Amino acid sequence: MDDVTVLLVEDDGEIRDLLSAFLRREGYRVETADGAPAMDRLLTGLVPDLVILDLMLPGEDGLSICRRLVARGDLPVLILTAKDEDIDRIIGLELGADDYLGKPFNPRELLARIRAILRRTARQQAAGAEPAGRLYEVCGLSIDLEARIVETADERHRIALTSAEFDLLACFIEHPRRVLSRDQLLDWTRGRLADPFDRTIDVTVSRLRRKLEAVRPDADRLITTVRNGGYLFAGDVREVRL
Repeated sequence: MDDVTVLLVEDDGEIRDLLSAFLRREGYRVETADGAPAMDRLLTGLVPDLVILDLMLPGEDGLSICRRLVARGDLPVLILTAKDEDIDRIIGLELGADDYLGKPFNPRELLARIRAILRRTARQQAAGAEPAGRLYEVCGLSIDLEARIVETADERHRIALTSAEFDLLACFIEHPRRVLSRDQLLDWTRGRLADPFDRTIDVTVSRLRRKLEAVRPDADRLITTVRNGGYLFAGDVREVRL
């Protein structure tokens, strides 16, 4: 674990000290910042493996910071929210945060979520270093599950997906024309780290649809919502033999 660096952005000094001490005991290297200026100074010479970001920060707020971090494309973000900040939490997920955790929380749950994000990131990095494989053609799109690339079949347009969005798309590709419940999708993408009212899947589906709509105007019909059931991927999936 000592080769994994976590950047904790939290303005409450007591919480910051408690969490950083806990994560260090678990074997992580931890850098801390009390807001955007300190975070930006650290990021000039630091590439953390994960950013833990409190949304309630002085100066530049956490949602604005989250937008900037996600735009970089190389920093997984776990946001911390107060229990009554449902709207901000959902917006954070819409912006592309990998996960969220509401305050107050059990540090062990935070640890479990960190490990889940790092596992997904490790799979993505490992896939990117391997030769392409498991290639599918879906309604004019080319999807490489190993290299984690989604682009139009003519290779003119590549769709940039977060790790959570790609994991969800992979579930649909591997189980086409089947109704997949939210519980199934949570289990396959996050290992059941969510409570029964977790809206992560709904938000991620919404983000995925919007990105697919850039090249597939009928994306809302490609991924259909099944009332009281979940979601169904209605596209024709064809595996390409390499």
